[in-house]
Amino acid sequence: MNLSSLPGPENVTRTKLTNGITLLVRSNFNSPSVVVSGYLACGSAFDPPEKLGLAHFTALGLMRGTQMHSFQEIYEELESVGAALGFGASVHTTSFGGRALAEDLSLLLELIAACLRQPTFPMEQIERLRTQLLTSLAIRAQDTEEMASLVFDQKVFPNHPYGRVEDGFPETIRAISAGDLAAFRSEYYGPQNMVIVIAGAITAEQALEEVIQYLGDWYFPQQPLPPQVPPIEPLQEAIRHHLVLAGKSQTDLVIGSLGPRRNSPDYLPASLGNNILGQFGMMGRIGDAVRQQAGLAYHASASLNAWIAAGSWEVSAGVNPTNLGRAIDLIIDELSHFVKDPVSIEELQDSQANFIGRLPLSFESNNGVAGALLNLERFQLGLDYYQRYPQMVKAVTPEMILETARSYLNPERLAIISCGPNQD
Repeated sequence: MNLSSLPGPENVTRTKLTNGITLLVRSNFNSPSVVVSGYLACGSAFDPPEKLGLAHFTALGLMRGTQMHSFQEIYEELESVGAALGFGASVHTTSFGGRALAEDLSLLLELIAACLRQPTFPMEQIERLRTQLLTSLAIRAQDTEEMASLVFDQKVFPNHPYGRVEDGFPETIRAISAGDLAAFRSEYYGPQNMVIVIAGAITAEQALEEVIQYLGDWYFPQQPLPPQVPPIEPLQEAIRHHLVLAGKSQTDLVIGSLGPRRNSPDYLPASLGNNILGQFGMMGRIGDAVRQQAGLAYHASASLNAWIAAGSWEVSAGVNPTNLGRAIDLIIDELSHFVKDPVSIEELQDSQANFIGRLPLSFESNNGVAGALLNLERFQLGLDYYQRYPQMVKAVTPEMILETARSYLNPERLAIISCGPNQD
């Protein structure tokens, strides 16, 4: 692998503007397009409990109108040049992402700046958006997989921003007014700790000029610092909870516990271990045992979710309700084996080859590059992270995976959450 072709200090330009914005640029003239991704340092961690979903609602309302553009005009401008733009929010951030031809980067940045700095949240448009959000929540409430995941987060992250739903509940969305959206934007949006990534057919100098033109004069000295999320304690005992959704023919199951944060030394051993446990091939050991051999699940896999303060390590499965108890027992049995004996050299080498081999593929598009660079900044991994990555992956041993698994996956202290028809 040619390491110099991967994003790194030699081909990524990082600039810190005087107002607090960090800009990362990687040029790619093999395509005439550019991708812009980024985030502000505010998200659902700022949501008051009675108005959960406020950050999410605010982000989605940004494109409903600005001081210079109506809702219709925003979309007509984008469509006229084949560009796209969208906003969203998570626990720590309000995010944005767009793409356009390089010659239309000015239009994209102008709209991003207008939406962030001058949104008007027109009443009619906000009520339409509220209806869409309530419809989405009604659909979620009948989705066994989503509801099992929601309850899992609540149990593993009790009284913590990571355990609260980012899109709220029907009652909290109904409690949010257009004035609340405007107040949230006014109070928390600002350039401090804002990150913008531009990847595509533009030089770093040109990109910097464009960003300064549209966002360089944005100052907010009183911008609140992101709230410090409290520490999260691992489960001290097993938790078993079944959420009844009548009339469903499938039960969805989530079993797991806390996982490492993204910039933890435990992350790579856990990630490679997770690949062996429930991702590689036909969904790893979990898929082989629960789905292929026992035939107990429609799907079964493991996932490692890693964020700034912590993460989760979980096994998910969709089963016939009559097979729920057997599937739980079999999954816990597999986890018990996983924390008892090291993975085999063959399993590890297969996963290492998979991780290293797919790395260049993730940078084949401007979108992939932008997302990767955004993660470098978000998790403070260092500009040379992807160039160090192959050696870091090769350095992981079976013993490191075993030690990491034992740190996070205690078979006697798991959250076991299921959602489906009543269990007789």
